[in-house]
Amino acid sequence: MTFTRKIWFFLFAFGVAAMATVASASAETRLGGQVLLGDEPIANATVTLWKAGADAPARLAQTQTDADGRFALSSPPEAGNATVYLVAKGGTARTAANDRGNDAITLMVLLGTPLPSAVTVNELTTVASAFAAAQFIHGESIYGNPLGLRIASGNVPNLVDPATGQWGKVLLDPLNSTQTTALANLNTLGSLVSAFSSVANDDWRARFLKAATAPGGTTPKNAIDAMAGIARKPWAQPKELFALFDEAYPQPKDGSRRKAPFVPYLAYVPDDFALSLCFAGGGVYSAGRLMFDAEGNLWSGQNWMAGSQSGVNQSIGGGVVKISPTGTPLSPPITGFTGMGIDGVGWGTAVTLDKVWTTSFNGKILVMDFDGRPIGTESDFPFKEKLVGLMGIGVAANGDVWIADGSDNQLLYFPGGRVEDGRIVKVAGLKSPFDIVIDAQNRVLVSNSQSDTVVRFAADDPSKVESFSVGIGVRALALDSKGNAWVASNMSLDFPPPVIPDGASIMEQFKIAAGHMLKVLSSNPNMVTGVVNMIRADGSQPAPTGFTGDRAVSVPWGLNIDGNDDVWIGNFWGRGVVLMAGDDTKGHPAGTKTGDAIHVFKGGSIQMLTDVSIDPAGNVWAANNWNDLNGAAAPDPNRPTSTWGGGSGITVIYGVAAPVLSPRMGMVRKP
Repeated sequence: MTFTRKIWFFLFAFGVAAMATVASASAETRLGGQVLLGDEPIANATVTLWKAGADAPARLAQTQTDADGRFALSSPPEAGNATVYLVAKGGTARTAANDRGNDAITLMVLLGTPLPSAVTVNELTTVASAFAAAQFIHGESIYGNPLGLRIASGNVPNLVDPATGQWGKVLLDPLNSTQTTALANLNTLGSLVSAFSSVANDDWRARFLKAATAPGGTTPKNAIDAMAGIARKPWAQPKELFALFDEAYPQPKDGSRRKAPFVPYLAYVPDDFALSLCFAGGGVYSAGRLMFDAEGNLWSGQNWMAGSQSGVNQSIGGGVVKISPTGTPLSPPITGFTGMGIDGVGWGTAVTLDKVWTTSFNGKILVMDFDGRPIGTESDFPFKEKLVGLMGIGVAANGDVWIADGSDNQLLYFPGGRVEDGRIVKVAGLKSPFDIVIDAQNRVLVSNSQSDTVVRFAADDPSKVESFSVGIGVRALALDSKGNAWVASNMSLDFPPPVIPDGASIMEQFKIAAGHMLKVLSSNPNMVTGVVNMIRADGSQPAPTGFTGDRAVSVPWGLNIDGNDDVWIGNFWGRGVVLMAGDDTKGHPAGTKTGDAIHVFKGGSIQMLTDVSIDPAGNVWAANNWNDLNGAAAPDPNRPTSTWGGGSGITVIYGVAAPVLSPRMGMVRKP
């Protein structure tokens, strides 16, 4: 190479390097904001930007606030697609009587992508972030499965706007702001953070940290850790927490407003301090089975069409909805996704690694890609028989798909999920099959909705059938990480069963069963029915009569298992989500036994539930299937509420469950 060419090569390389440096610098994001406490700026607070991931978080930048509580820092390029969070510690309130720093101040905000240009760090962002990321907070550190972290950061704005530090838009919608205590719960918790960081004395702080300590857990060291502890077990000490709120902000004797920094606040001791929101749109109405895909999107078939006067007597069927991990509807409004002839979906929704399967009351099957597009036509299925009343779908770890034919007491089998290879499988002992799961030994378990049994057989030899006695009207099945099968039955064995004629359609079965249970339960106000059973992989049943959680279970329908192997149950009659201790009672107070009810979550947005399901962030999603019994079952319903038969929306309880991997194919999987 000549000297001249060397010079040109050097200049070219230098220019490329310089441009790369400029590009790298330009990729940095300037992140500014303000730290507030009681709506007052905090000066000289240390603000640190952290990157959260699967391992210990990495510190990206740090600065201090000025006299107005404002700060600015540069986030490096690697923060662009990562989950990051800001922690503000120490500092002095501008209104403080002295300029001594307050070590009790520890506030945070969890940020999603893209990063906002300005943020607020205050009590409300601390509460919202701690609840959304509760399963990933360890002291002041946040780490865990990346998908769960993304879901957590994406849900913070639903509760609190990170830019303003004020209430989030979903929290402010008509249902969540006025029909539930979500807003008052958030504000009361925010006021506790404010008291801890400002007006409280050391004794109050010590009692607050104790009240935020989970049974058998370690005492939190700051407000962030305390809020995460409350979020994970919001039922643990609500009386103690409310008493601390009452002490910090006493109720005037004349009943006038407390001097709490956030209103509205709770006026009465709550059953728990859970934060939940209800999401709707995209065709959500009378949701059945809930299933998550590998990206954390929720898929669910709907019994009836949103806005219709549908019920068990006559109906316009619903479609399939897709909701993002942050509650945004991704399916068409009112109708949801439709195609391949489906008209109304019962329990038939399943997700594989590459498809979504849905069965319909009218016997049609819809198979879609993840954009909701049908992958074929009705004629692609090889069945010549007329099918009706298709219900639950089981997906094996190897990709096999099984479908319950609830009207003809048979199963449809698709090896490897191949539509063209589908065939009918006759199995002894089926009585209106409802749900299906496939265990690690490739054994198929099927629940019988018109019986009190679950049958099990080897996938490669359906002639060898085992039968297990459970409750009456068997519904959902789920497998824990040990291979135990958990079973929900609508009725206990001592409950008078409904008389349902052979050959009745699925909707007719629902009509008869619902009417019968309504009549019996309404005439016996103190009566509770329903049971949850566990069948071990070896076929043994440690509790043959099942578990009722000391009457917490009330006409259970759906259930699922979390990453701690605990059982989450949807009460259809009791309008609540039941947390039941699973086969391994770790993480619960000493003396807790398998089948004990740990807590029942209720709220204004929780209606008559079918399914409950857990996402990769540890949030529990509950399917509102029915709401008003008159609208759902009366032959001539009240007109003003005739569209209330189906349940409205899907309720999400934040941070209360151990995360799981999705999609659910066989046994539960931990991240």
